[in-house]
Amino acid sequence: MFSPLFRRLAAVLLLCALPLYAQAAGYTQTKHPIVLVHGLLGFDSLLGVYDYWYGMPQELRSGGAKVYVVNISSSHYTEVRGEQLIDELDTLKALYGHSKFNLVGHSHGGPTARYAASVRPDLVASVSTIGSPHAGSKVADGLDSSLPPGSPLRPLVVGFVDALSVFLEWLSGDDDPQYALGALASLTTQGANAFNARHPHGKPSSSCGQGAAVVNGVRYYSWSGTSVLTHLLDPSDALLGASSLFYGFEANDGLVGRCSSHWGVVLRDNYGWNHLDEVNQMFGFTSWFASSPKSVLRAHANRMKNAGL
Repeated sequence: MFSPLFRRLAAVLLLCALPLYAQAAGYTQTKHPIVLVHGLLGFDSLLGVYDYWYGMPQELRSGGAKVYVVNISSSHYTEVRGEQLIDELDTLKALYGHSKFNLVGHSHGGPTARYAASVRPDLVASVSTIGSPHAGSKVADGLDSSLPPGSPLRPLVVGFVDALSVFLEWLSGDDDPQYALGALASLTTQGANAFNARHPHGKPSSSCGQGAAVVNGVRYYSWSGTSVLTHLLDPSDALLGASSLFYGFEANDGLVGRCSSHWGVVLRDNYGWNHLDEVNQMFGFTSWFASSPKSVLRAHANRMKNAGL
């Protein structure tokens, strides 16, 4: 039916494609499972149909990774969220026999993952943070100063955030405690500095430098974006554009400054993303000209695989 020449060409193409298929099949297959940790006002999945990490777990699993997406308090102190994360890791270890985990935290999920690594390094192989306010957020500072204790607006705003957090928890099928004031206290510059003094592993040696790559057997990475208005169809861009005004001329992603995102080995701090783009929100409406958040995380999984993680 086919000529000998056609069959030979088909065989050559098949042989060339096999290595690429083999690479794709195990490209993200890390030694230890990957655990995704959401940030402030985050969740795992709303009603099982809309994911916080939009399309990212599937991207990792397509290359062979074992991935878990945890759901902890949408808003609370870093330490409280960290203890919840440790409980999740202990449960996964007991159920499936895993020894350690590669934690990937977005925004407030970064310090949360760092807490778990600091308190229970026996459970953690690596911590990777995405757009995390390790040195605090000027947006949190601005809100804290504009809503001081005694302000009539403070209980209204706090009550709204607490109610929203409870609603998100309900939509995601969970009932973790919520405390907006705890989250705010953790995310200010003062709160972040106090937390870093207690849990300094991976802290940069200068205000905008890099930190130790490995501490207590845990490897640390970080990356972030520095764009704000990235997609005309993304309704969240307007809100992030407004919040970015707290930073003046400082590069930021709308909620976190470029240097504040540094922790451990800084892989890159100027992707063309805003704070929600970093986890492929909203509905994947990221800049047409920026790197794909899914592809960046996929490549990082391969980096961890090659590092024996």
